[in-house]
Amino acid sequence: MNRDVTALLRDRRANALLAWLVVALLLTVVAGSVVKGELLWAAFAAAVAALALLPPILLLNRHAMLPWEILLLAALPVIGRLFATLSVTGNLATYLSVAAIALIVAVELHVFTPVRMTPRFAVVFVAVTTMATAGVWAVVRWVADQTLGTTFLLDPALTEHAIEEAVMWEFVASTIAGVGAGIVFAYYVRRELGTTRVPEEVQPEL
Repeated sequence: MNRDVTALLRDRRANALLAWLVVALLLTVVAGSVVKGELLWAAFAAAVAALALLPPILLLNRHAMLPWEILLLAALPVIGRLFATLSVTGNLATYLSVAAIALIVAVELHVFTPVRMTPRFAVVFVAVTTMATAGVWAVVRWVADQTLGTTFLLDPALTEHAIEEAVMWEFVASTIAGVGAGIVFAYYVRRELGTTRVPEEVQPEL
C-alpha cells in the first residue's frame, strides 16, 4: 500500500491535481485576507499563487506544476499568518513566507529551465534570495506606513532605535529561514524530485 501511495504522489497528473488544490487554497487565503483588511498579506499570498501559476501559464500546460509538497510548504506559513492570534506566530509566518517564495523561485528555475543547481549553490541561492525578498518586504511596509498611514513598520509607540533593531532581527530571522529553505531545496536537487513529475514536453532544451 505504501508503494502504491508513493507512486500515486509521484504521478504527473496526481501531482498537478494536488498542486492546483494548494493554489485554490492560496486564493482562498487571498480572499480571507482582503475581508480582514490585511491587504499586504493578501498581496503576499497572491504573489505565492502567481509564482505557482507561472509555469502552466507560460508553458500552456496545466500539468506543468511544481511538486505539490513544495507548494504546500510555501503555503503553510501564509495560511498560518491568516489565522495567527499571537504576534510571534505572525512574525514567524513572515520569515517562513519570505523563504518560501525564494524556494519556489529556485525550484521553478531548476525544474522548468535548463538551470541546474548543485546542493551547495542551492542553499546559497535560496538564502540570498530570501534576504533580498525580506529587504523588499521591509520597503513595502515602510512605503505603506508613509503613504497610507499604517503602522506595519513605523509604530508610534516605539523609538527609532527600537524600530531599526526590530528590522535587523527580521533580517537575521529571514536569513536563518532562507538557509533552512535552501537545505530543503538541496535535498530536492540531490534526489532529483519534481522533474519526474513534469511532462517532458514542457522541459525546455535551451
